[in-house]
Amino acid sequence: MLDPEVYHRLLTDAEATSAPLHAAIARIGPIAIAPPIHASVAERLFVEIVNQQLSTKAAFAIWSRIEVAAQAEGATPRDLFVPGYEAVLRTCGVSANKVRALHAVREAEARGCLGADLGTLPHAERSAVLCGIRGVGPWTADMVGIFHFLDPDIWPVGDVAAVGALRHLTGRDDTTAIAARFAPYRSILARYLWRSRDAAAPATGVAA
Repeated sequence: MLDPEVYHRLLTDAEATSAPLHAAIARIGPIAIAPPIHASVAERLFVEIVNQQLSTKAAFAIWSRIEVAAQAEGATPRDLFVPGYEAVLRTCGVSANKVRALHAVREAEARGCLGADLGTLPHAERSAVLCGIRGVGPWTADMVGIFHFLDPDIWPVGDVAAVGALRHLTGRDDTTAIAARFAPYRSILARYLWRSRDAAAPATGVAA
């Protein structure tokens, strides 16, 4: 669960910024920060690359097909992200550019660029390393920093959902400057903004 002092700091900064923002954070309450769900940076990057520019539903479908294809080979998904399996991945729905990006992540890992020592680097330096890999951009580097390394102070300036939610809750366009008020907890602010956006989304489908 989020440290009570951090939560109080967020509430205080939000109250001084915007009443709707303060209300949104107060309504959500202290959140749990889940541990990383992937065993390595490479595993996180594989998923992020496949997910890029896709809806959650489409990304899940493609990843599921990759898992089935890997099982048929008696392998794991990462074993397909090397030369020789391009046709298999294309059949799963992975674009040619993404196939090359997946290869690049495997190559970077083999060179020792994706070790645990990345977690000791400041975000700007870590991001520079990650963005040096084909198919990895600033948004992906931010997501790795926030969700894999649990860096508390990253503002994902390229994330439409977080930026849009902050703009909506403050009525202002200078979102980077507003987010700066919440340093050193800008990642935590982003987590609250994502949750507030999800909570505000209209329900669809039939309830189970």
